[in-house]
Amino acid sequence: MEDGFAILKKHDHLVIGGGIVGLAVARELLLRKPEASVCILEKEDGPGRHQSTHNSGVLHCGLYYKPSSLKARLAVRGIRLMTEFCSEQGVAHEICGKVVVATNNAEVTRLRELEARGHQNGLEGLQWLDATQLHEIEPHAVGLAALHVPEEGIVDYQAVCDALVREIESLGGTFKKNARVVAIHDNLGGWVLETSAGEFEARYLINCAGLFSDRIADLAGTKNDIRIVPFRGEYFQLAPEARYLVRHLIYPVPDPAFPFLGVHFTRLIHGGIEAGPNAVLALAREGYRKTDIHLLEAAEILAFPGLWNFLRRYPSMAWDEGRRSLSKTLFAESLQKLVPKIRAEHLTPGGSGVRAQAMSRDGTLLQDFYLVQKPRALHVINAPSPAATASLAIAEEIVISIA
Repeated sequence: MEDGFAILKKHDHLVIGGGIVGLAVARELLLRKPEASVCILEKEDGPGRHQSTHNSGVLHCGLYYKPSSLKARLAVRGIRLMTEFCSEQGVAHEICGKVVVATNNAEVTRLRELEARGHQNGLEGLQWLDATQLHEIEPHAVGLAALHVPEEGIVDYQAVCDALVREIESLGGTFKKNARVVAIHDNLGGWVLETSAGEFEARYLINCAGLFSDRIADLAGTKNDIRIVPFRGEYFQLAPEARYLVRHLIYPVPDPAFPFLGVHFTRLIHGGIEAGPNAVLALAREGYRKTDIHLLEAAEILAFPGLWNFLRRYPSMAWDEGRRSLSKTLFAESLQKLVPKIRAEHLTPGGSGVRAQAMSRDGTLLQDFYLVQKPRALHVINAPSPAATASLAIAEEIVISIA
């Protein structure tokens, strides 16, 4: 990784954001255009410091996403590319499978729809389970039926990011850390970027700034009504004496009245079981703790009409998520729907992540990946889960589109 102060370093491509998507894009550019000069500008002191690693480390294979959507197509291809990359690079990963559990008749109906969607998206090996068959895979999960998804897995995403940086640098690319972008100038066929590490010039700009992707787009003159609204996802871990209750991954059937997936159980690649996340509004774009409040960012979030339209659309959800964030007992009750033996005393504090969720002014959450292409620039405005899994496929999509 390059240190020091840079003055007007010239490159063919500048990638803003050293998370997993930005790293994947830089790698793909170098693989397809080995003669190109590619530089990643990252505001932190290393790669993947935010969404890329503040998650449950799941490899999503594309079950939930609308057929023909970017998420569906790129998750299905992405998990196969990612597992190949991990195998080649020696990154810890495991295709362990998951079960999606239906606990009432309405969920059984929706689970059948998910099964059909999975087949449409090209998933292999899906298996419908009755209660007895579910018990054989996850002895402590309870439901009327379940869908076994064998292609789902877990991975060490920090190790993926580190491996991507090594490959980028071996291919001649540059990872510039501690380089926060503060201004972008259109410079007669190119771009000049002012950063905390000096000025950089490039012919083409790719914005993979995650939680700040909308701000970077604004700096580059790309105005739109889509804003990033940060939602914090909080996790617990199961105490050692309760880890026997979960073998692999246990997920709920998504509720169409709820804009997020809901709490679930994940076995971590380096040991332990994680439970969560919930989804609560964060008052800072990097607000990983309840006490993290950035006054200017909070004012911006609260002034956005889309947030209030969203809250009017989902008042009970917002209330319930807020209460659950403050009560381990309520959090445990949500988990008991899937694994009834879970108790509040089994939950120990875990980590948290902030989802960079793009939202329109009418309060609609953008469900698909959202890429905005402009002359000499491409902006990745919305890339929440499964973007980490799909990152290598997203990179293919981007590099092909700008060729």
